[in-house]
Amino acid sequence: MEAVVSTQSTWKQWYQRRVHGSSGINAEYMGDKPNVSKNDLASKIGGMYDVKDAKTVFLFGFRTQFGGGSSRGFCLIYDTLEYAKKFEPQYRLVRAGLAEKPSGSCKQRKELKNRKLKKRGKEKTKLG
Repeated sequence: MEAVVSTQSTWKQWYQRRVHGSSGINAEYMGDKPNVSKNDLASKIGGMYDVKDAKTVFLFGFRTQFGGGSSRGFCLIYDTLEYAKKFEPQYRLVRAGLAEKPSGSCKQRKELKNRKLKKRGKEKTKLG
């Protein structure tokens, strides 16, 4: 597997390095695999940028080229795991195993929110 990075920039205010551009990461692989594993690609990119913890590398938006053999996507590399938890969206943290998925369905959470809007004080805390 070969990973080619098109553009890389450092964002000091978010404590991260962005791998972006028109193609971001272009992963080329051989064999019978339909696409490349994100864990393998994260460890490969972690080695390229001297990352201490592979959990601080977030890969997303990958598209497999028709016919196989190549995939393109984007990558964010955070300085520490704390900064990753602070700035990364919740759904990506859940995918990476760094956060818990909210319990209950979307409809249950929305109904509870609307019930809480109608109550005040101690009654609101009794609802949940």
